[in-house]
Amino acid sequence: PGNNTGYAVCVPFPYLASVQAALQGTYINWGAQNISQYEKGAYTGEVSADMLNDFGCRYVIVGHSERRMLFGETSQIVAEKYAAAQRAGLIPILCVGETLEQRDSDITEQVIDEQLKAVIALTGIESLAKAVIAYEPIWAIGTGKTATPQQAQDIHQFIRKGIASQDKGISEELSILYGGSVKANNAMELFVMPDIDGGLIGGASLVAEDFVAICSAIKS
Repeated sequence: PGNNTGYAVCVPFPYLASVQAALQGTYINWGAQNISQYEKGAYTGEVSADMLNDFGCRYVIVGHSERRMLFGETSQIVAEKYAAAQRAGLIPILCVGETLEQRDSDITEQVIDEQLKAVIALTGIESLAKAVIAYEPIWAIGTGKTATPQQAQDIHQFIRKGIASQDKGISEELSILYGGSVKANNAMELFVMPDIDGGLIGGASLVAEDFVAICSAIKS
């Protein structure tokens, strides 16, 4: 690993014990793909932040596009999940991004701004000092399409500038990951962009050889 590079694997809930056992004592962190916004109560089937801590999680993904689109998670619900993660000492990986229809309607920045504002309104700009943002162009997830490095950079820069307008220090330290069909053959050209700090890897992470190649492309 590079000196300034971090690695984490976020897995479905049933595999957390196995991942904890496999990764303890290594430089790879682990986490979950979702979290309940409720700390405790009668919410059968939900998994709370405290439960994730029982398995040594450091990270949790919140607001993944599939959670928003398929399971109806609003930006307010995502913000509540983000807050629940931070209250328990977990680092949320906050996903934001637009659909193809929204991009074609030229409202990408408006959509992402709304997604970020919901979190900042609930937890304050200072909460981003203990979070990661992942930009997911929804039209490029699992479709084989990928935003060009410049398209991705433009949105990463938009996100960073928006945060800098409220807190320059946080914007400079914030990790903003790209999450749209990153593969071994395009990782390097994405990661050299100044505002792209790494990747949120989906399908390619399931092929060990590809995942290792992507990790190797991360700038140290």
